[in-house]
Amino acid sequence: MQNVIARRPRWPLMVLVVVLLGAASISISAIRRPILRAAGWALVVNERVEAADVIVLASNADFAGMLEAADLVHSGVATRVAVFPDPPDTVDLEFIRRGIPYENAAARSVRYLRALGVDTIDQIPGKVAGTEDEGRVLPDWCDQQGFRSVVVVSTSDHSRRLRRVLHRSMKGHRARVTVRSARYSLFDPDRWWESRGGIRTEVEEFEKLLLDVVRHPIS
Repeated sequence: MQNVIARRPRWPLMVLVVVLLGAASISISAIRRPILRAAGWALVVNERVEAADVIVLASNADFAGMLEAADLVHSGVATRVAVFPDPPDTVDLEFIRRGIPYENAAARSVRYLRALGVDTIDQIPGKVAGTEDEGRVLPDWCDQQGFRSVVVVSTSDHSRRLRRVLHRSMKGHRARVTVRSARYSLFDPDRWWESRGGIRTEVEEFEKLLLDVVRHPIS
């Protein structure tokens, strides 16, 4: 009898612990989601697009960027699209040496853009191996072409860092650059933590963005 009486107080305590843990879990979940969403949107910028001289496809924009660029053309933003060059690497050269037809990313973009109804497509001269190279090549090309307004299409996860790079590189040039995030980008800033690919993209791009901020705090 004494043992039974001694055990009774434990149940209310256990119930209280479970309730407190549940409440804490709900609170943490309620706080965690907005924080994760904010981290996702820290990578994304989507500026208001107006009529422009040309739409430029960022080198990493891939198929999502092609679709976005074609939609912008059909909506009357611009009549021409430009793509960055994509020189073959060692593996590509080996395929070419073996007589296998090779199509680089720039050529593939041109083919798909034509299939999407874009008639005027330019290839920007110069060697581009990343975002910093795009920032180096684009200003001079815009000057040579006499452009005053340019829309650059990027994947959503890359858009904010790209805008920072272009904002720096276009200083002193007359062309105004607007960065547009492709709507069909695989990265979802509202749910990126729900997939391994989203987590990997968030971590990699956030590190690159942070490094850019550290190197160029005023950009």
